Amino acid sequence: MMPRQSRTSQSRTSQSRTAVRTAALTLSAAALGLSALTASPALASGGGDAVQRSGSCSAGTEWKIKAKADDGRIEVEAEIDSNKVGQDWSWKLKDNGAVFATGTSTTTGPSGSFAVERKPANKAGTDSFVFRAVYPKSGEVCRATVSW
Repeated sequence: MMPRQSRTSQSRTSQSRTAVRTAALTLSAAALGLSALTASPALASGGGDAVQRSGSCSAGTEWKIKAKADDGRIEVEAEIDSNKVGQDWSWKLKDNGAVFATGTSTTTGPSGSFAVERKPANKAGTDSFVFRAVYPKSGEVCRATVSW
């Protein structure tokens, strides 16, 4: 036969169980709140349903590319940031392998960057965009991709 617990012991056990349940609920609520804040960088930054990627080019220049819906079309914005003013870059944009825009842009101050924005039609299915930029004087190549 098991010894009987005193009322004080029973009360402490009950309090411990309540404390454990409260702590578990608090941790669950905190985890849910944190996941809501970090669920989507685009949503957290106020960018709606935009998809954004970034990375480095072959010699360290940084690139960014973003795609988002815009009045039945897709707004594609690509940026090159070399931190050097006056560089002339050649670039082209492709949608599912087909070139839809080309050009030359010069990095400007104060940041030594340039941006390209185009609005191609929103085709059926997934649109895969590739932005390729080349700095001919050094041979540096940037290749940025994003899917919408």
